Amino acid sequence: MRTAHKRIVDSGCSRLAFVMKVRSSMKNARNKGEVVVKVLVSDNLSELGVKIFREAEGIEVDVKVGLSPDELKQVIRDYDGLAVRGATKVTEEVIAVAEKLKVIGRAGTGLDNVNIPAASKRGIVVMNTPGGNTVTTAEHAVTMMMSLARNIPQADYSMKQGKWEKKKFSGTEIFNKTLGIIGLGKIGSVVADRAMGLGMTILAYDPFLSEDQAKQMGIRLGNLDTVFAEADFITLHVPLTDDTRGLINAQNIAKMKDGVRIVNCSRGPVVNEEDLADAIESGKVAGAALDVYSTEPPGLTRLITLDRVICTPHLGASTQEAQDNVAVAVAAQIRDYLLYGTIRNAVNAPAVSGEALERLKPYLDLAERLGLFLGQTIQTGIKSVEAQYCGDVSEMELKPITTTFLTGLLTPIMKEDVNQVNAPMVAEERGIVVSETKVKKSENFISLLRYKVVTERKDHVVEGTLFGKSEPRMVRYGSFRGEFDLSGELVLVHALDKPGVIGKVGATLGDKGINISHLQFARQREGGEALLFLNTDAKPGLEVMDALAKLDHVSWVKRLTI
Repeated sequence: MRTAHKRIVDSGCSRLAFVMKVRSSMKNARNKGEVVVKVLVSDNLSELGVKIFREAEGIEVDVKVGLSPDELKQVIRDYDGLAVRGATKVTEEVIAVAEKLKVIGRAGTGLDNVNIPAASKRGIVVMNTPGGNTVTTAEHAVTMMMSLARNIPQADYSMKQGKWEKKKFSGTEIFNKTLGIIGLGKIGSVVADRAMGLGMTILAYDPFLSEDQAKQMGIRLGNLDTVFAEADFITLHVPLTDDTRGLINAQNIAKMKDGVRIVNCSRGPVVNEEDLADAIESGKVAGAALDVYSTEPPGLTRLITLDRVICTPHLGASTQEAQDNVAVAVAAQIRDYLLYGTIRNAVNAPAVSGEALERLKPYLDLAERLGLFLGQTIQTGIKSVEAQYCGDVSEMELKPITTTFLTGLLTPIMKEDVNQVNAPMVAEERGIVVSETKVKKSENFISLLRYKVVTERKDHVVEGTLFGKSEPRMVRYGSFRGEFDLSGELVLVHALDKPGVIGKVGATLGDKGINISHLQFARQREGGEALLFLNTDAKPGLEVMDALAKLDHVSWVKRLTI
């Protein structure tokens, strides 16, 4: 029986090497004109987008619009990519049966119809096209505001009834009025630009915009209460979150000017529709212009039937230019990810271009090997991971490297599918705090990757670098330094630095038919603790490991596969 100090660990494999092999196979298949991946288009997508799929070598595309949830669950099993707009609901149930699915692309900005946490857990990249309909949606908001100011739809309807009601539809100017913009992202910024051109004063609330940025745009920032109190018009351009849901409610409407006008072209649930209807009926709010609703289609709700409410059926992105733009963008993004590994506009994975991926590839390989190594040597719960990048590598995009290290680290520990998409989520769910730092200079190497993993019992530190341009080496393991080759079958032997230990280890492996391809010896001091780091041609069996563990002066042994 082994003592408590003589433990054996055995697990792990190189996921990145597998990914690279798959990419190589895909490239060969494309060169032969074979189908590599299949993409499903389940919503009405501009033909320009579908054409991109059809012209891509190695992609087969099917257009199946109007699928019921059950029908989608039946067919999604066969597809690697899914292109949607807003109609298809990519639920947790759909994702659970999507065995091959690698990427979901939304032609548009909003992702309310995609269960992002479920996709992330399965390692599915979720992308959108945030810039494709920016101008179109902003123009629609400005149009709605001006129509609201001058009662255009109501006056048009009256004229078509043969009436001439000039006094009834007298409006208000927007010149010199204060426009309160809640959410100054891409769409909100375009609205601000157009409104300033019309002579309006812009007051905005956006917690992610700095005062300096706002000043450069000619915009005054304020908190929500300030916007509510001072704005003559309020326009909403925010995503749907726990903080924005029901933002326009009775309590906040009470803070607004009497006669305020409200425009919503963002997300329907941002407005409490019953509270807004009450405020319009009481005269507190002079009118509202809505393009989005809590339920779509909404039917004839009380709010919609009010005379001072202008309604459009979610037309914010409904121009031919916008539909072409988002279709082309999402198709190109899905194609480039499936065929080349390029990630753009993903909401659950770091963006990496094909060119950047080539530069990062050696460091991704090194980071994953370091992670796999530690993941197979750590025996207790992880509390935190501290990643430090020194030298030339510090100038690169670091998030993919850290994510790849986490993937390697967690794979042997979790015994489940951990990948570059869900690794940060897996770490967060388990309370692992991850941090990154960079140091411009590295003392001994051009680039150095250093990882400190804090566990319940001790801290584990590894450092790695590249020899030449692409050969990964671990140069530090705890207090031991050397040039450790992290590839293939590995055996770690911790022992005292005593005469004959190396010979006995080699003889034991030789007696069992295990050849040593490379041996690295490191020690803390003469006669103290030492490390034998062995690369072997074959994986030693448990009988071999037991024999090593029983040798004199050996404290413990580990068997790893990288």
